[in-house]
Amino acid sequence: MARILVFQHVAAEPLGTLDPLIRRRGHRIRFVNFEREPDAQPSVDRYRGLIVLGGPMNVEDRDARPHLTTELRAIERMLALGRPVLGICLGAQLLAHVLGAPVRRIARPEIGWYPLHATAHGLRDPVLAPLGASTPVFQWHGRHFEVPSSAVHLARTDGCEQQAFRYGDNAYGFQFHLEMDAPLIERWLATPAYRDELAGSGLPHDAEAVRAATRQWIAPMQARADAVFNTFLDLVGRPERRYVLPSREFG
Repeated sequence: MARILVFQHVAAEPLGTLDPLIRRRGHRIRFVNFEREPDAQPSVDRYRGLIVLGGPMNVEDRDARPHLTTELRAIERMLALGRPVLGICLGAQLLAHVLGAPVRRIARPEIGWYPLHATAHGLRDPVLAPLGASTPVFQWHGRHFEVPSSAVHLARTDGCEQQAFRYGDNAYGFQFHLEMDAPLIERWLATPAYRDELAGSGLPHDAEAVRAATRQWIAPMQARADAVFNTFLDLVGRPERRYVLPSREFG
């Protein structure tokens, strides 16, 4: 059975809608939750794919959070093995950092719904193409990656040029959150640290405006997200079916 390794940083940022898509394909998921196991040292060699989720910490927090260095080494190893990697938000920043690109504070945070615009490469990319030329996606970040020089720039927003990239044929970094559903967005809006971040962001919209936009845009995003994630999971491959020998009776 093909196994996928998932790095999680906080309980509030799970796989979201990716979880049932992965399980429906018959993959086994191994979670490493660095909030619970900050000293974990997972070996990636036996996994067919790696997904690195988001979190409120940042690449430069490595001294206070040594697990970030563990993750950087794991991403580097998966790239060396040529196996699929998907980084979401913080995960994308870690992937970019492994590839030699800096991660910087964004001039203005993106929290809520923003139109995502595909580049010419993004329109042709097999994984990102289902998003189309422009579509609203959910965002929550105060930092951004530079697109690595060895990678292909796939998407941007009006306020943040660097939103998605592909390295090689099977490593992707997404600054945005396609894995969200309405309950998970509500969970973030109700989490004190996240709520305070939105309130102190200086953005012109508040939690109620985010909720209203969610009601409008969550279903279209989820439909496109399923297509994006399923195409990425095609890169991981499908689990091999176990062959069970027929039972025989011996007289």
